[in-house]
Amino acid sequence: MLKVGVLGAGHLGKIHLKLLQESKYYELLGFYDPSEENSKKVSTEFGYKAFDSIEDLVEAVDVVDIVTPTLSHFECAKMAIEKGCHIFIEKPITNTILEAEAIRTLASQKHILGQVGHVERFNPAFTAVKDMIGSPMFIECHRLAEFNPRGTDVPVVLDLMIHDIDIILSVVKSPVKNVHASGVSVISDTPDIANARIEFENGCVANLTASRISMKNMRKSRFFQKDAYISVDFLEKKSEVVRMKDAPENPDEFAMILQNAEGIKKQIYFDNPEVASNNAILDELETFAKAIENNTRPVVTLNDGTKALRVAQQIIDCF
Repeated sequence: MLKVGVLGAGHLGKIHLKLLQESKYYELLGFYDPSEENSKKVSTEFGYKAFDSIEDLVEAVDVVDIVTPTLSHFECAKMAIEKGCHIFIEKPITNTILEAEAIRTLASQKHILGQVGHVERFNPAFTAVKDMIGSPMFIECHRLAEFNPRGTDVPVVLDLMIHDIDIILSVVKSPVKNVHASGVSVISDTPDIANARIEFENGCVANLTASRISMKNMRKSRFFQKDAYISVDFLEKKSEVVRMKDAPENPDEFAMILQNAEGIKKQIYFDNPEVASNNAILDELETFAKAIENNTRPVVTLNDGTKALRVAQQIIDCF
């Protein structure tokens, strides 16, 4: 079992602590949180050991799980890597591109594995159809959330939209060509609602909308490719695949047939893939443990996290 410690015992940190405690792949040694009051509360309530400093925790473990505010990601990751610890780091990977590149370079030099917490990669609605998403040419994403003061220290692009940026970059195998975006600050000092258009060199276009001031929650993405439309509802954990194939000469009487201006007939097939129930956070933590044990590539690498942050920054620079 890998000895693991958690940096940060806030809302998400406590979830990580619980899951690591339950995991058969990890031995949870404890956590560090800069708030003495919060440390005592978490330690007393759940029984986790509270370390006195980051240094003490890093010295004791094999893996450091960084669930701190984004501004501190770089220093925490740097310290862990220099001590020879593998790192799981929540999204976004760091606060700046330069920090992300420095972490990626240092980890490579020290032969350290790192994974970034882009948890939607493990959403069962996405994993059920990801292998069907071949060469999408148009993608539309909506990620809307009701207002929550937690997370407003960063723009909505880094808080919410970056989830969809990472998903898009994982399925579009082409460099980004152009980025256009606009954002508006309504409640926070940084944009609370944003729209971005990402154009890829292969002609694919992705249109993303993110808001943290909506009246309802929504996390939907739609992928359009030749002869197929794939819909993923990350919130409701549902997927739908609509395919078009050449219509048979004698179609079933209930078949849905479309005919274009040239007289070519296509039959539409609907498929709702089975979506298995899972805990996406537990899955991302445990797949990282397996990557460490087998010395294989993590599902969401430090490079993936850096790419997502780079595109997010291009979007923010448009505001």
